[in-house]
Amino acid sequence: MANFTRRKFLKVAGGAAAISTIGFPAIVGAASKKVVIVGGGVGGATTAKYIRMADPSIDVTLIEPNTEYYTCFMSNEVLSGHRTMDSIKVTYDGLRGHGVNVVHDTVTDIDAAGKKVMTAGGKSFEYDRCVVSPGISFEDNIEGYDAAAMEKMPHAWKAGEQTVLLRKQLEAMDDGGVVAIAAPPNPFRCPPGPYERACQIAMYLQAKKPASKVLILDAKDKFSKQGLFTQAFERHYAGMIEWIPAEKGGKVTRVDAASNTLYVGDTAHKVAVANVIPAQKAAAIASKAGLTDDKGWCPIDGRTFESTMQKGVHVIGDASIAGPLPKSGYAANSEGKVCAAAVVDLLNGREPGDPSLVNTCYSVVGPNDAISVAMVYDLKEGKLDKVEGSGGLTPKDSSPEMRAREVNYAYSWFDNIKKDSWG
Repeated sequence: MANFTRRKFLKVAGGAAAISTIGFPAIVGAASKKVVIVGGGVGGATTAKYIRMADPSIDVTLIEPNTEYYTCFMSNEVLSGHRTMDSIKVTYDGLRGHGVNVVHDTVTDIDAAGKKVMTAGGKSFEYDRCVVSPGISFEDNIEGYDAAAMEKMPHAWKAGEQTVLLRKQLEAMDDGGVVAIAAPPNPFRCPPGPYERACQIAMYLQAKKPASKVLILDAKDKFSKQGLFTQAFERHYAGMIEWIPAEKGGKVTRVDAASNTLYVGDTAHKVAVANVIPAQKAAAIASKAGLTDDKGWCPIDGRTFESTMQKGVHVIGDASIAGPLPKSGYAANSEGKVCAAAVVDLLNGREPGDPSLVNTCYSVVGPNDAISVAMVYDLKEGKLDKVEGSGGLTPKDSSPEMRAREVNYAYSWFDNIKKDSWG
């Protein structure tokens, strides 16, 4: 990262993380305070753990339908064959060890006025504060891309069965075929993700099916870490990866799953494997609970992540409007800590302090080659903003040794964030 050493960044990042773990003594003998958390992804899990660490007198219930969770970050490496599904799997045993009541059920409604959360299993959970970290759902912005089409043209944007399906399709395709990635419009989960995925798929094809190609059909005209990704396309996969922006005919408007064809207007792209990533919005429960605006995302107070639509409910992670923070796993982890600190303060009659948050995103783009972007954020005039001079990108002229270190940093970060969030 130019003009900002990794040592300095980690020092600031450590301080940002620590904001939610200091200054919160347990209230001995205090009346029971209840927090219900909806969603057990990185944001919800982090919030649950850090509330319990900060104040064990708070009763925390986390509601998540799945008994196991697969991280979206690093799931692209499953597609290249460099990682197994088990390696991106986490359980909720660690949270139970912190005293979190983990309930495997599906939330069907949130009664903000009555302070209750209802589930498909017929249960009702009362709360003093509710934290909603539901992730994303998909917009119907591509004609023909319905639930049935997703089983033939997987999005793999929610790690799990779809990741396995896409990997199997790559293994089954003939050498010489084209893999198409339809990249979504902004905003969406993991902005560098489609381009990292192109590199990971190209790594697999280069090793096993070298006559094949990757075609990125993009609904945008620019994307995250574009210069570094373009460099990687040329350096590692010359002639194998082609990116077509929206202005040059990249925006997919219709698909025919039966023939594996993507349409850009009247132009048809019949391919061997189609990875279609639709436009996104907050998960359906957020809309049902009255937490979303007219664009489908959840506006929040930047200090506490409390919803501006429903009092007593906080929204974190991909579903929230927390810009300039991206919709990323690391951002969700950081937001979870800030939210936990705010919830503990509010339940104990204290005024929440000003938050500090951090995000970094690693992308492994080739053998022994990774790139990253990082930034620190704070509150300015009531709104989240970047801290000037706090982050940066991997330099394009960085040495092979530095790029190899970035790979090690990426893997170390992955191990640490899993432990930090669910451990």
